[in-house]
Amino acid sequence: MDYKHRDSTFIKINKEQYLAIACDSCGAIGLKENDMVKLPCNIAGKYTTRVCLMEILSIGAKPIGLTVNICNEFNPTGREILRGIKDELDEAGVNIPITISTEKNMKTSMTALGITIIGIVDRDDIIINKISKGDYIYSIGIPSVGNEVLENKGLISDIKVLNKILSHRFIKEVIPVGSSGIKGELNKLCEYLHIKLKMEDDIKVDINKSAGPCTAIIVICKDKLKNDLKVPINIIGKVI
Repeated sequence: MDYKHRDSTFIKINKEQYLAIACDSCGAIGLKENDMVKLPCNIAGKYTTRVCLMEILSIGAKPIGLTVNICNEFNPTGREILRGIKDELDEAGVNIPITISTEKNMKTSMTALGITIIGIVDRDDIIINKISKGDYIYSIGIPSVGNEVLENKGLISDIKVLNKILSHRFIKEVIPVGSSGIKGELNKLCEYLHIKLKMEDDIKVDINKSAGPCTAIIVICKDKLKNDLKVPINIIGKVI
């Protein structure tokens, strides 16, 4: 049975294993004339890759391949995007083949790319749909978008933070937070699983703000989470 969960798609390949597919796009972030956020192109490649990696890793899958569609010329834009992609993969300790396509016919005035990562996961290792009443809900990292991603480095979640979270056996669900914000992700979770939450009265983080390229992570667990991750951790509420 094939199915979709959050931003990932599962495709059954045998009785015990699934392919997991996650993708992300990035537009108007770079150094071209019409880019809205002026940042080096390797940064765009790096953080777009991070979004896909976090989606794949957060469900328990192992990355096995990456594709990148660059809607610009290879040199210099595509080359720099590819450098950022490889940099993020290296930092995550992930060595996978990369398939690349660039624009060879048209001159472009805005940076744009799309990345897809394919992973593989055993049925019993999938980290979804394990939530129960009484579980704690935490946010990890400060939601950041645009230039804030670089300004708040050290306060945002990354692959190292995610891997440390995944090492805890009491974790029930891990949700990388993107543009819909913490509240948006929780609303989708409640609708999907038909659960209810009791939110804290004094939440210390902006749950409505976009977290851009997964700069925050929602963690749902049966035990209280220790603050040993070197980034801000905030209690959001409980499952009731």
